[in-house]
Amino acid sequence: MHGEYKVPGGKLVAVDLEVDGSSDPAVLTAVRLSGDFFLEPDEALGVIDTALTGLPASTGTGELQRTVTEALEKAELSGEIAGPVAMVGFDARAVAVAVRRALGLATTWQDHTFEVLRPGPLPPRTLAALDQVLTEELAAGRRGPTLRFWDWDERAVFIGSFQSYRNEIDEAGVVEHDVTVVRRISGGGAMFMEAGNCVTFSLVVPGSLVDGMSFEQSYAFLDAWVLGALGELGVEAYFSGMNDVASPGGKLAGSAQKRLAGGAVLHHMTMAYDIDADKMMQVLRIGREKMSDKGTRSANKRVDPLRSQTGLARDEVVEAFAAYFADRHRTEASDLRAAELERAEDLVRTKFDTAEWIHRVP
Repeated sequence: MHGEYKVPGGKLVAVDLEVDGSSDPAVLTAVRLSGDFFLEPDEALGVIDTALTGLPASTGTGELQRTVTEALEKAELSGEIAGPVAMVGFDARAVAVAVRRALGLATTWQDHTFEVLRPGPLPPRTLAALDQVLTEELAAGRRGPTLRFWDWDERAVFIGSFQSYRNEIDEAGVVEHDVTVVRRISGGGAMFMEAGNCVTFSLVVPGSLVDGMSFEQSYAFLDAWVLGALGELGVEAYFSGMNDVASPGGKLAGSAQKRLAGGAVLHHMTMAYDIDADKMMQVLRIGREKMSDKGTRSANKRVDPLRSQTGLARDEVVEAFAAYFADRHRTEASDLRAAELERAEDLVRTKFDTAEWIHRVP
């Protein structure tokens, strides 16, 4: 069995191994680490191989990482190797991920074909319900990984699963501007979304794609392609904090996640294309606070990082993102199934459109 892991900004780590299924539990045998990394002293390579050999094949990424780290520390302290140990271009976690990939328990982008869904405008609460439906479908094995681009016609505010309604929402502004308030199943912050003023996508992937990653690491991993797409559009972008993407001109986007018990991961991002900041501040209390911190009080102020920095229409931006993703990953165009849309509409009636859900955190 062979597994590889390319460290972001670092080196390639490869692991070859066998599994002895005659024991209970099955254990790793003949473990051999290799790659274009740098490791000192030379004897440390054998220490890592020996430490991993004999471990249960079901050992998780965290325990594999700890085993490698502790084995190297013990060998250095005992004088088995002439320390200090230097791992350049990789680390113990990279070794652990390569082992999990060799076992087929962790996957790469190249292991999957992504179904790209562009169903056209849908009501905001249906969009939120589809996040739950498509994630559950992947967990149940009825659909593969998906990339879904959102479109909508109504004015809406999407708030995070754990946000307080009264702390986020100004009810008078909601009524005045006929805003639909939607509570997502994922965490994160609120977003004011008029038709055509944001670019939003949902990515549903198996947990194996982010195996062993913390939430922070998985955000950067799943959004790396977005930074590449922005770069091709001439936008200088970088990660800011745990789940935001920014440019020298300010925040561009925010991401949110939800992981289901069945092993599926929902990851979505909303990018500001051309937002009416005055209207946003009348609807979002927190938005008002954030904008006032920046000294923004002028009438008809707009937050338009994607429009102003790309010079492209929103549809052109979406097309560019879809093309960039398809150039780098296996994709196939797909459609929502009738049963999926029916399930989403049922969830709107029984969950997303109910006061119990919308106000579940008052």
